Amino acid sequence: MNGDEEILTQLPDVSPGVVSEEGIDCLEEKIILSEVQLILAEKRTSLAALRTGIAVFALPLSVLGLLVATSKYYEVSAVLHWLVPLLVICAGLAGLGGYLVFKSLGKLHKHDRLVRELKLRNKQISRFID
Repeated sequence: MNGDEEILTQLPDVSPGVVSEEGIDCLEEKIILSEVQLILAEKRTSLAALRTGIAVFALPLSVLGLLVATSKYYEVSAVLHWLVPLLVICAGLAGLGGYLVFKSLGKLHKHDRLVRELKLRNKQISRFID
């Protein structure tokens, strides 16, 4: 049973052609709750992308920290052919991590704004949402 069928089966029973105000109010509340659930699910996805971005951004920093810590055991000129590609990859990963972080932060602000607008439109729903 999909979500639309569940909403329709939970509506108050009315005769065909006659729609009560209670049924309309109930349907509107359920639609708004479904919208909030959808927005919060998208927000969870944005939080997962934020977590991934932070992890991707932290990886090059730890590699660079390891290189600095062990720098007395090698000469840069002797390992330059390994060092340059590694630094390019680290820069690419840092850029990707930064992109993921900023993109997901923007989406999080958008989702918060949408939930705030839904709370303002329906005062009964606002008591359930912080």
